[in-house]
Amino acid sequence: MTSALQRAWLRRGALARVLLPFSWIFGALARLRRAGYRKGLLKSGRMPVPVIVVGNVVAGGAGKTPVVIALVEHLRSRGLAAGVVSRGYGRVFSDCREVLADSRPAEVGDEPLLVARSGGAPVFVGPDRAQAARALLAAHPGTQVIVSDDGLQHYGLQRDIEICVFDERGVGNGWLLPAGPLREQWPRAVDLVLRSGTAAGIEGFDVRRGLSAFAVRADGARTELAALKNRPLTAVAGIGRPDAFFAMLREAGLQLGQTLALSDHHDFRADPATGRELVCTEKDAVKLWRLRPDAWAVPLELRIEPGFWAKLDRLLDAKLSSAHGSQTS
Repeated sequence: MTSALQRAWLRRGALARVLLPFSWIFGALARLRRAGYRKGLLKSGRMPVPVIVVGNVVAGGAGKTPVVIALVEHLRSRGLAAGVVSRGYGRVFSDCREVLADSRPAEVGDEPLLVARSGGAPVFVGPDRAQAARALLAAHPGTQVIVSDDGLQHYGLQRDIEICVFDERGVGNGWLLPAGPLREQWPRAVDLVLRSGTAAGIEGFDVRRGLSAFAVRADGARTELAALKNRPLTAVAGIGRPDAFFAMLREAGLQLGQTLALSDHHDFRADPATGRELVCTEKDAVKLWRLRPDAWAVPLELRIEPGFWAKLDRLLDAKLSSAHGSQTS
């Protein structure tokens, strides 16, 4: 995704208007597809346990995976056994498999591997999330809740609770792909919305993202983030919005001699900065550490307002105490 297109998505300028007719076609096809699932013309799998989908309607990522990790930690604090399913974007295989802590990113995807290494829940990946969910339940029959990392538009897996995540871009120019960033029209019915406090025009619960106070290496060594100040660091980010990560590092007082903004899900096949001290995101670290185990990964911390968790618990408790049904519509 080019930076020019991302900039065009923020306003209704010349490039966006040129692409607008294509967005009408995209929207029509999306509506037909959703109607196919609603009317039973397309197959949709229902699980025997509640399914929570964490997704977004904006292309380019909105910080879903950290929300998934926070959600799994919350469920665990309640004594609930959760499992996670994901497509596994960027993986070289199309099979359904479990993600283990020592799995290779190319085999399972970087974000599922990050979730698996958080240690909170078993993780399965597959292009068919319903198949992945069934495989997870077969391997871990004690699972009480399934969380889908992304998949708001993947109606092949029926869901009981939908969580839509927005970053500070909000809905951009409000147009569908490719004239705008939207995968589907907004607003649409979802159960919960998480949004950056700066996302204009989005109603929901606040989520604030910040860097952890420490950084970690591949061997588990930790250092205070403040200890990296006044050192000539090279910052690397292969995420949806690298500049946001670089800005947070600078706000924390780190001196960045160089920044390397790479494409989302970048596959590190070579050392990006030989001989220089590196700082990166956790998502990048699961791939970069095999080349540079000395790179410092800085975890992302989320602060979600308590009202979100209270409403989620009410919705989930209703599903756990009754025969739950599909919310796909």
